[in-house]
Amino acid sequence: MPLYRVSAPGNDQVHAWTLVTSQALDTAWRIAKGSVMLAVSFLVAALCYFKRLHLYLGRRLKWWIGYLQRKFKRNLSVEAEVDLLSYCAREWKGETPRAKLMRKAYEELFWRRHIKCVRQVKRDNYDALRSVLFQIFSQGLSFPSWMKEKDIVKLPEKLLFSQGCNWIQQYSFGPEKYTGSNVFGKLRKCVELLKTQWTEFSGIKDYHKRGSMCNILFSNAILEYKLYEALKFIMLYQVTEVYEQMKTKKVIPSLFRLLFSRETSCDPLSFMMNHLNSVGDTCGLEQIDMFILGYSLEVKIKVFRLFKFNSRDFEVCYPEEPLREWPEISLLTENDRHYHIPVF
Repeated sequence: MPLYRVSAPGNDQVHAWTLVTSQALDTAWRIAKGSVMLAVSFLVAALCYFKRLHLYLGRRLKWWIGYLQRKFKRNLSVEAEVDLLSYCAREWKGETPRAKLMRKAYEELFWRRHIKCVRQVKRDNYDALRSVLFQIFSQGLSFPSWMKEKDIVKLPEKLLFSQGCNWIQQYSFGPEKYTGSNVFGKLRKCVELLKTQWTEFSGIKDYHKRGSMCNILFSNAILEYKLYEALKFIMLYQVTEVYEQMKTKKVIPSLFRLLFSRETSCDPLSFMMNHLNSVGDTCGLEQIDMFILGYSLEVKIKVFRLFKFNSRDFEVCYPEEPLREWPEISLLTENDRHYHIPVF
């Protein structure tokens, strides 16, 4: 006769509670697992979003920083002093014959000429005028003697009415190429600005204050170009004056005899049309122009021509024989086209 096991009521209750608990835990786990996965997904999405936001904000911040720097940074046309040999090492790498020559020339300036730093000058067709005028102002040099005796603001009209130079209306203001009946008014404003600035700088005794004012002036392109056009006109005026002296058989400096012996500058008009009008536009100053500039401003311009190292033309002066004990300023050039300012 078969035997049947009869389960006790207590066992059924335990089994039921176990089953219910297991199902509850399984449900709770599924719910918790879903919540965790959802939270992780949300966290990953948030991290990706913030990463993209960070990159976007970084790019925008970089753009704004650059914009503000460009907007408010002074665009100095004469830069601050840098170590001469460091500048040379940066600019003249490699083993080409020219690079080796330049390195030797810079070493000569550093060790034997005691030039320790250099100021880089903006490279354009005004840079020779810029290099000279910057040093005149930064050193606080006084007016040339002839400028103290004349009101240079009236010189444009003087050329027209006293000397009949009506061709001055063809004067060209560098890249502006402005000519016309109002040329005298424009020239007068340029010369007046030169007189005002020169008077102000020469009256400042503190070297650091002159330096700060130079940084302000030589970051204003509009004022700068007016000053350079004034210098060009001063050169033209001196050429005209010496030409008139030559016509009356007076003795004139040899550099002007050389100037008037050229077909392209046989008189002031041809000098202006063929040479001076191009300065600031398509070319800078030639060597003969540097002589005239030094003569007109009564300064001795010493130029270290680095590409002429180990030759007699390595160091030249404009003019070669100053008529008096004129103050001296120095330039350096690597090619006779662009100039920088050496600092002793």
